[in-house]
Amino acid sequence: MFERASGVLLHPTSLPGPYGVGDLGPQAYRWVDFLAGSGCALWQVLPLGPTGYGDSPYQCFSAFAGNPYLISPRLLMQDGLLREDDLGGPPDFPADFVDYGRVIPWKQGLLERAFDRFTHHTPRSVKEDFDAFRAAHAPWLDDYALFMALKEAHGGSPWDRWPDPVRRRDPSALSRARRSLSSCIERFAFEQFLFFRQWAALKDYASTRGVRIIGDIPIFVAYDSADVWAHPELFCLDGDGRPTHVAGVPPDYFSPTGQLWGNPLYRWEAHREEGYAWWLARFQTILSLVDIVRLDHFRGFVGYWEIPAGSPTAEHGRWAPGPGADLFLALEQALREAGKIPEGAPLPLIAEDLGVITPEVVALRERFHLPGMKILQFAFSGPENPFLPHHYPRECVVYTGTHDNDTTVGWYESAPPQEREFALRYLGRGDLTAQEFTWELIRLAWASVAVFAIVPMQDLLTLGTEARMNYPSRPSGNWRWRMGEGALAESLSHRLHELNHLYARTP
Repeated sequence: MFERASGVLLHPTSLPGPYGVGDLGPQAYRWVDFLAGSGCALWQVLPLGPTGYGDSPYQCFSAFAGNPYLISPRLLMQDGLLREDDLGGPPDFPADFVDYGRVIPWKQGLLERAFDRFTHHTPRSVKEDFDAFRAAHAPWLDDYALFMALKEAHGGSPWDRWPDPVRRRDPSALSRARRSLSSCIERFAFEQFLFFRQWAALKDYASTRGVRIIGDIPIFVAYDSADVWAHPELFCLDGDGRPTHVAGVPPDYFSPTGQLWGNPLYRWEAHREEGYAWWLARFQTILSLVDIVRLDHFRGFVGYWEIPAGSPTAEHGRWAPGPGADLFLALEQALREAGKIPEGAPLPLIAEDLGVITPEVVALRERFHLPGMKILQFAFSGPENPFLPHHYPRECVVYTGTHDNDTTVGWYESAPPQEREFALRYLGRGDLTAQEFTWELIRLAWASVAVFAIVPMQDLLTLGTEARMNYPSRPSGNWRWRMGEGALAESLSHRLHELNHLYARTP
């Protein structure tokens, strides 16, 4: 599971192509070929769920569902679910960023046409596959499809603004909704069938090329989600179904007032009483889509920052205890019983252990032999900085930066002079351009003892701040960057392959 290897962080929305947003079609297969040809065995993605507020993959309408906007129109055409004239000549989408306001309605129209053709013209065998998919995923899919149909019927408004009977899940109101919205419910289930089918084919192809996929589980879920609506007993809500406390982190590197995420918090005692069934199902679903999971905000499983609902910032809160080892013991047992991991093998998880880390967090990570994360952009305050490679254990994953960081070019151009000077001294180099520095940092990551070395695609391309993926605490304008059509040059592949060869990261 954790053998020395390297990879690239690139969310599928960032892939190039003519349809306004990256998808699971031909460009995704070309991307896998680029990784394999460069000697990389890892592709890291962000959460794959259906995005909601701010287009953030960390604020999804479901912790189980896939993002329908990743469905490839080209593959739907190959399946006979779309025709060339259905595309009608795609709008003139920008090539270097995702314009979600234009992409979403256009793709929704395509998916509706595909559903109509499925309903009236699809072979029986495909419909049988769809029925089997619905049955296999019913524990989450039924609630998700009903939630999305109700959301559409109420103009997209959050579930806490729906009429009281459906908001509170009155059984007779839900029965009426299932009857009146049956076609719409089936359409949302069909979209999930398409996503899971296209993703499974891509994952199988990656496996044949020796590329494993690292997925991402956000610790918290969005309030406006099927999960919270369907399982209010598992979350810290008041009698009207609204959060009493919300998630975030106290003031940190990214924000002097902390990060106010706003997600509802878990009633961990309720999860414990049901044997963590919801969590185990969540892990098992994501592990059907990816090989390894980055567990976002790992420290929250030991203790999380609890902020009173309605607070303007995250400055005022308290640390509350998480489930600790209890959850991971249950997960370990469930995965072993299901034959997902052999006896003695570690859980296929990477712990995102950044931020305020206590000895208890370290102890939990080490107990389950989970690699932690090291970010080189954080490293250059002085020789004792734990993010410097001479402090690394083997059991860690090193990144130049992540989706939450500036690009390395951007960091180098804006870093405090003393940090930039120390970085150059550490590298044993004189003055470098920002592009030269980026490749020296990649080399430093690859040369380290860390079991995995990961670089964001923006750093491989030595792009500046304009290519940054996310600004933490900025509510909109994130997650938009896309890679150019000519980015996967042979010279880039050769340069990356040379690093993989030199530092024994080629499979």
